[in-house]
Amino acid sequence: MSRIAETFARVKAQNRAAFVAYLCAGDPDFETSLEACRAVLRNGVDLLELGVPFSDPLADGLTNQLAAQRALAAGMNRAKVFELVRRLRAEFAAVPIVFYTYYNLVFANGVDDYVREAKAAGLDGLLTLDLPPEEAGELSAACRAHGLETVFIVAPTTPETRLPVIAAAATGFIYYVSREGVTGVRTEAAQGIPEAMARIKAATKLPVVVGFGISTRAQVAQVAAQADGVVVGSALVNVIRDHVNAREQIAARIGAVAAELSAGTQR
Repeated sequence: MSRIAETFARVKAQNRAAFVAYLCAGDPDFETSLEACRAVLRNGVDLLELGVPFSDPLADGLTNQLAAQRALAAGMNRAKVFELVRRLRAEFAAVPIVFYTYYNLVFANGVDDYVREAKAAGLDGLLTLDLPPEEAGELSAACRAHGLETVFIVAPTTPETRLPVIAAAATGFIYYVSREGVTGVRTEAAQGIPEAMARIKAATKLPVVVGFGISTRAQVAQVAAQADGVVVGSALVNVIRDHVNAREQIAARIGAVAAELSAGTQR
């Protein structure tokens, strides 16, 4: 059983949803990013979603765009992203790590080479934001060959007829984007999540996580009552933004926020 499958089975047995944290790799620099990842993994995070910094992150709101800018300005690149994964894998053997990335970064130097290198570093899965399942044949084949899981997105606007196509392409889990638009903190959780979960669950046996706009413990609890996992990103990235001039404080602060948010996953 894969680390992803084991994690979702474990949290289900504990009668809670998985807490999925998003952080941008290398934000605001490599060492601080490493410490931030360590801090959230020690404070209730079940699955780490690492954003790979990219110059044109079209699915991301301002918070995550600026995080990518900080990482790129600090010299983050492909080799350093994989090194970050290796460092985390050496300490956290059982925690799944998934890339939240864009296809240009995978395709640019060869899909098979990228997937092989990612797997060797200790990665568990790829969520490629701008790659529809109908065009993902090369990536899916490489992931099957090297034992990496695939994650695909369902949106509120996804037609019913596309759900089986998305479900067939995914092997790790389904990511339900609960809002139209881009990532970012919202004052309340999106509406219609129970209905969306029912639609998606009718098309797949894979776990379904919900993200985009979830930023408080109350919102986590609301979504956790319906979903297999809850993704929080911008609320954690904002901790880094707010302490970018006091980087020695980031690990402690972000760990405390992760602990508070993860407490909301218990049903």
